[in-house]
Parts: sequence; structure tokens; C-alpha cells
Amino acid sequence: ETIAVLRELGFNRLSMGVQDFNPAVQRAVNRFNSIEQVAELISAARSEQFHSISMDIIYGLPLQTVDSVKATLQQIIALSPDRLSLFNYAHMPHLFKTQRLKIAQGSLPKPEEKLQMLQWAIETLCKAGYIYIGMDHFAKPSDSLVLAQQQGLLQRNFQGYSTHSNCDLLAFGVSAISAIGNNLVQNHKAIGDYNRSIDAGELPLSRGLTLSSDDLLRKQVIMQLICQFRLDISAFEQQHGIEFSNDFSAELMQLQPMVEDGLIRLDRREIEVLPPGRLLIRAICMVFDTYLDKEINQQTKTDAHKNIRYSQVI
Repeated sequence: ETIAVLRELGFNRLSMGVQDFNPAVQRAVNRFNSIEQVAELISAARSEQFHSISMDIIYGLPLQTVDSVKATLQQIIALSPDRLSLFNYAHMPHLFKTQRLKIAQGSLPKPEEKLQMLQWAIETLCKAGYIYIGMDHFAKPSDSLVLAQQQGLLQRNFQGYSTHSNCDLLAFGVSAISAIGNNLVQNHKAIGDYNRSIDAGELPLSRGLTLSSDDLLRKQVIMQLICQFRLDISAFEQQHGIEFSNDFSAELMQLQPMVEDGLIRLDRREIEVLPPGRLLIRAICMVFDTYLDKEINQQTKTDAHKNIRYSQVI
């Protein structure tokens, strides 16, 4: 009934946070949704003619194994969602109290197991006919995300990849982030603070910022790399009236190790992300994020440092 009401109100896309169907894994993360429940929701959404159905899967959860991830993914492929997001579980007990209380470090898969999960999932989804959009996202060839990427129109925002550009994003709920013009604002993270603002008839905003001209320039560089896996440097220079090698000289130096590692191809006219680099597109884009710790970005490259840096990103 809820699905029908949502469609009547004008919602036309759904995203379901499945994460994992294995009962032991679900108990470990206190999240319960059976394959039958999810299948029923998908059936209802399709009967109501939702335009797109997306599912989220997480790898690296406590008690997960390569085999359990395989089983969940096969079940999800059988449900045939239009889009899939394959996220890496971020274990940060210093930030999240529930992780400290409920999830033991020893129950988490080892890094090499997580890489096996990721590699197998990508290969399996591609064999099943899904297109790897990038940044953990997959879609069917006929999906609007794939078509937008092929046409050079793909965008990315706080919720992932999108076909919409240059539009305001209004976010509702605890900790949600809105993007209005060149302004970003985030709602209160605590439910008590959020409710008090709503009850007082106020916007539940906790903080915000206005993007600078440098922010906007870097945003466009990152958007091109993360959505199209290439940046036409010549066209970018003409559009913004800059000399890329001067304005981003430090960043170009930081990209050199990635050239040597076979992640990207770089010359005076173009940055191209090669197939191995697509798995590490986040790390590539991080080079252009001026707010990250510069000391980390400019550490001397060693094999040990490379492995730690890349595995942490994955």
C-alpha cells in the first residue's frame, strides 16, 4: 500500500538498502529483510510503474564471507534491479557508538577477502549484463544513467550518480545535505536537535558553506573524472581561461605515481582513467580535493604506502 501511495504522490524511483541476505550477517548488523519481502516490494513497484529500482549491497560486513556475498548477489541478480550500488563497509567505531557496542573487529573480513568480494562482484555483475558506471555503481544498458554517461551528461551528487545537472537538491531528514545554488547546508545530526527545530517552525540546519571559485573549478575537474573517466584539459582551459599546468601543478605531480601504476594516462591535453584506475577513481579524484590533508597527499611513494593508501580507499 505504501508503494502505491508513494507513486501517487509523484515519486518515480526507489532505492532499497538490502546490504546482505545472509541471516547471520543480518543479525550481526541488526538489519532484517528477507528475500521474500524484498521481492514483494519490487513486484509492487513494478506494478505501479516506477521508472527505476535500485539496490544497495555492502561488502566487508561482519561475518561476511566470499561465499555469502556470492549467494546474496546471485539472489539480487535474479530480482533484476535496474541499478546496483556496491558499497564498502566503513568500520569507524570512534564515530559510531553502535559499531563500538555491537560489532567486534575480529568479526570483519580481512582486506584480502574484501578485495576478492569486490573483484568477484564486479565480474559477476558485468557478466549478468550490468554496466559499471564507476564509484561502486552498476546499471542496465538501457538505464538513463548509462545513456547519460554515453552522452557526457552524467552527474554526481550526495546520493550518487544522477542524470540531473544544475538543479537544486533539497534534502529532508537527520544529517541530510541540501545543495542550493552554490550553497551547501546540512541538517542536524541528532534527532533531538532536528525535532526541536521542526517543532519551532525553523529549518533544521546545523551548518553550511558557500563554494568559492576555486571550489567550483575543482568540482568540475572531479565531476569529469568521476563521471566520464577523462578530462579534456584543452577544452577545460578554454572554458575557464586558465593554464591547467600552472593552476594544478601540484596535483599533476601527485598523479605521476598513478601513471606509473597504470591507473591513468596523462599528457598535456588529457587525463584518462584506465580500466584498473576505475576501481580507484576515488583515490584519483582525492588528489584534486584541496581540503584533504596535504601531508598525506604528498608523502613519498613507496610500495607499502601505495598498498595501504589504495586498500583503504577500496
